[in-house]
Amino acid sequence: MFQEERLILIEEYLKSHKRITIEQICELYGVSRDTARRDMVKLEEQSRIIRTRGGAILPTLSKVVGDYEQRLQEESGSKKSIGQAAAALVQDGDYVLMDASTTVLQAALALRSVNNVVVTSSIQIAAALTSRADTTIHMLGGLLNKKHHCVTGAKAMQMLSDYHVDKVLIGTCGITSDGLTSPNEEDSYLDREMIRRADQVIVLVDHSKFGKKLFHRLADFEEIDVLVTDREPDADIREKLQACNVELVIAGGMNDDSIVCN
Repeated sequence: MFQEERLILIEEYLKSHKRITIEQICELYGVSRDTARRDMVKLEEQSRIIRTRGGAILPTLSKVVGDYEQRLQEESGSKKSIGQAAAALVQDGDYVLMDASTTVLQAALALRSVNNVVVTSSIQIAAALTSRADTTIHMLGGLLNKKHHCVTGAKAMQMLSDYHVDKVLIGTCGITSDGLTSPNEEDSYLDREMIRRADQVIVLVDHSKFGKKLFHRLADFEEIDVLVTDREPDADIREKLQACNVELVIAGGMNDDSIVCN
């Protein structure tokens, strides 16, 4: 067996068993301890494992988040379906906060309600809503993040403190049974302030974010009211949602239908 084949098998084992030891590598793949150590060193150099005393685990921290154009392309069908289901939760006349998530952009594009007032940090969402004559748009000010097409910083936080809305629609880059996480502090702080300014908190997340934990805590399940996604989460996340009385909405696809799980 070639080394790369063995490395793939070790990763697959870790996904099922969470941890592997030098001895287990020797037994499972019929190699010496020196070869098993070399396999671990190679996997660690490629950031595929974290070495522990006498063994290894998979990394629990997700670090790679693409720029806006990349994120637009990722799970685009799922995001559109989730956006449609989330847009159906917005009623005529609602005042709504929207963050700069690409999934929330799909909700903005799918809005069918009228006479809404939208406050957003996203230049793409603001632009998408300009064709809606009955929608009033408030664009947060601040530092323009060119990579993610949004405004951030102290000015945006200050402006948010003056608003109160019916609903907030936010996305997240990671969700585990511990809650929602974000790749950086500024995104988390802005979304947290949005959460504080809304009567109802609606989180939009596609299945690819399940099980991912990123650098900074965004919110706990106790802080959200509705989770809109495209697939059933894993059992540990479902149990936490139920314990915190979070309504789970599973988008039904392109026909705009959805399943509500209480």
